Amino acid sequence: METARNGVILFTQEYERALAFYRDVMGLQVERQKPGLTLFDFGGAYLMVEEGGKASVHEKTREQNPTVLRWNVRDFDRAVEELRSRGAAVTVRAFHWGTIGVLTDPEGNRLELLKHEEPAQG
Repeated sequence: METARNGVILFTQEYERALAFYRDVMGLQVERQKPGLTLFDFGGAYLMVEEGGKASVHEKTREQNPTVLRWNVRDFDRAVEELRSRGAAVTVRAFHWGTIGVLTDPEGNRLELLKHEEPAQG
């Protein structure tokens, strides 16, 4: 299968609030908009935010939303501080396989930053 571009569609209940979050807090660039639908650049792919979802005031369980949107970032500490300066509550967690920053969007969807590690040169 040859694809032109890949993306993710995120259905939201509070559309305008979600747009503001992904634009102003996460810093994604709007590519185009139609009524009830906004397309953001998502690191070469796209994130489409669209009306028609179900919000939660708490982080959604894996049963409610088995998907995580993840950004692999080169300067992890700077990215965490940048998001915190924009009002995001980011929790840093270290595991044997790597370090992540966990946050949620206004709908309760889980988002993560992954500390990007270059592969060892052999």
